[in-house]
Amino acid sequence: MLRQHKYILDNLTRVGTNSCKLVDTLVPTWKVTILPDYLFSDPTWFRQIMGALQYLTFTRPDIYFVVNKVCQFMHVPTDSHWVAVKHILHYLKGTASYGFHITRGSSFALHGFTDADWTGSIDDKKSMGGYLCLL
Repeated sequence: MLRQHKYILDNLTRVGTNSCKLVDTLVPTWKVTILPDYLFSDPTWFRQIMGALQYLTFTRPDIYFVVNKVCQFMHVPTDSHWVAVKHILHYLKGTASYGFHITRGSSFALHGFTDADWTGSIDDKKSMGGYLCLL
């Protein structure tokens, strides 16, 4: 099993959210945006936590999209972006034991997955697509 349980718990302690309320879904009902908001008081702290979350995406592809979305605002983070980061951390607390179960396979099979979000960005109305191929 490949997982980063301790790394997640260490980061929750570092941020002070180790006793936070758990959330069931990763993506909140609101969207992260560039709309005007108060600037976050410590941008360096914000960037350090986002770097830790980016590292975590290597073993947690389920958080990749939302972490990438919040990282787009690292140059000028706002309070609403910090709320999104805390939401991600609350999700991770409940799923800290998730990881990859690696087994030895006997066949070579190619699997492909794709998804798209048409005009999903409320800022620029751009679409986003992605794919994953596994051998």
